[in-house]
Amino acid sequence: MASSYSLILLLSCCSLFFVFITATQEFAFNTSEGEEAHHYHTLQLTSLLPSSVCNPSALGNKRSRGSLEVVHKHGPCSTLNEDTVKSLTVEEILTNDQSRVDSIRARLATKTGKKDILGSKATIPAKSGSTIGSGNYIVTVGLGTPAKQLSLIFDTGSDLTWTQCEPCARSCYDQKEPIFAPSKSTTYSNISCTATQCSELTSATGNDPGCSASTCVYGIQYGDQSFSVGFFGKEKLTLTSKDVVNGFFFGCGQNNQGLFGGAAGLLGLGRDRLSIVSQTANKYRKVFSYCLPSRSSSTGYLTFGSSGVGRKVKYTRLSGSSRSFYGLTLTAITVGGTKLPISPTVFQTSGIIIDSGTVITRLPPTAYSALSKAFKAQMKKYPLTRSLSILDTCYDLTNYQTVEIPKISVLWGGNTLVEIAPQGILYANGVSQVCLAFAPNGDDSDIGIFGNVQQKSLAVVYDVAGGRVGFAQGGCA
Repeated sequence: MASSYSLILLLSCCSLFFVFITATQEFAFNTSEGEEAHHYHTLQLTSLLPSSVCNPSALGNKRSRGSLEVVHKHGPCSTLNEDTVKSLTVEEILTNDQSRVDSIRARLATKTGKKDILGSKATIPAKSGSTIGSGNYIVTVGLGTPAKQLSLIFDTGSDLTWTQCEPCARSCYDQKEPIFAPSKSTTYSNISCTATQCSELTSATGNDPGCSASTCVYGIQYGDQSFSVGFFGKEKLTLTSKDVVNGFFFGCGQNNQGLFGGAAGLLGLGRDRLSIVSQTANKYRKVFSYCLPSRSSSTGYLTFGSSGVGRKVKYTRLSGSSRSFYGLTLTAITVGGTKLPISPTVFQTSGIIIDSGTVITRLPPTAYSALSKAFKAQMKKYPLTRSLSILDTCYDLTNYQTVEIPKISVLWGGNTLVEIAPQGILYANGVSQVCLAFAPNGDDSDIGIFGNVQQKSLAVVYDVAGGRVGFAQGGCA
């Protein structure tokens, strides 16, 4: 009798245990199913395509002091007209982008003494190794007294700021605004050949300065053979009505050729002594931030100083010893909430920089292969299609109005997790060719680059003096 009672008790306990386990498993399944939904974006395909109507950021006039509006050069918010700006095809943009990446690698190799073996199709710069690439984003500043408004491409991978200048002794390309005339400004002056700033051009441009009638001459050549040569001068730079920089050193170009797309020149945001970041160190403490709009039909900002930097910014330390580029430490990538099986040594070997001028993020081939494989596994219901230039994970979404894509996040040093906006995951050449917006380098030792597509709609804060870069979601809103 006792044994029968024990058996009944044991069976009852087992039944209760089974019910508990089943309920727990069901709860766990439902929870993970809910969590899984949080690891996807539902994206309207129209948000990836160009728009003909400008839709400015809600920030508008609420921007902080020292803040400039950022527009896409080829978007409807740009004041550059179609007569001076020839819109590039997607293939041309990606080809220019690869030229920029190749020249960045060449510049780093030159400075480190490392031999950099490039493929036969690579564009090897003859001199500085700089390249403007596609030059997607522009700001408008005032130069001289009285101030003349000029549209400049802004670039964290360049140091020297320059603009075309009259009388264009040799050559000037077409630009939107009237070319700057130093003779009509009461605050312009040339820099002498013996000035300290003249000798600093070597590190800022990669070329030794010249001398003409005791006036310092700069020269910078880009990877696509575009170039600017002219007098090195100083002038009054007006960012906003309340933000003026007196005695700003810049290049006054007398011989300029290249595909600058109607912009008057370039604003250098690098780390060198002649960059605007260093020249305004006393005023803005080597802090600047920007937000690149999620679409070419919207607007973002470029702000100097810490004003307006939010509390939600998450920082990671700057790494590397490059005087120009901003190096970071990438430790992991997640797709759909799952960390990719990539050894940390893969990222340690390559290193990575963040760059406003590179369009598509470049990863070590080992890392990219894992990313592409995981992305494809979670996009099985969509038909694959042909590659688009450097992008090889592409889909034909002709029959869809919305698409569900896995979220992608990057983990920076210091355990700083940054989720990439949905518009930063895909790159479209029409709905029939929508591609994963990442590309592999040629070798795992090549430098990685965190490009501007992946930076879209993020607030990106450069605290150069503090040795850190920060990120926050929804920066342009």
